[in-house]
Amino acid sequence: EVQLVESGGGLVQPGGSLRLSCAASGFTFGRTDMSWVRQAPGKGPEWLSSIDSDGRAAHYADSVRDRFTISRDNAKNTLYLQMNSLKAEDTAVYYCNRLPVPWSWGQGTQVTVSS
Repeated sequence: EVQLVESGGGLVQPGGSLRLSCAASGFTFGRTDMSWVRQAPGKGPEWLSSIDSDGRAAHYADSVRDRFTISRDNAKNTLYLQMNSLKAEDTAVYYCNRLPVPWSWGQGTQVTVSS
């Protein structure tokens, strides 16, 4: 059974940083390209970033480029998202998954950016 468990969210002030983690199990993580997606209140899902299976290539949405960094540790079956210079508009629930054909979504981790 595929499991994706996101963690690391919380309340942070504008300009602050957070590091999200995604613990994966039930599939060959080291051979799977992975992505981060978020969903803000009242909005549809927004793709943020993807990384290839060996971590050599990453892609970012314009909204987070130069602020967010995706990475992975295949030995730990874990995906990361380092988020810097956070803005109020980054407030959302953050999810990790395989794209474009996702497995069942995890519970996500809430990120709230507010003073």
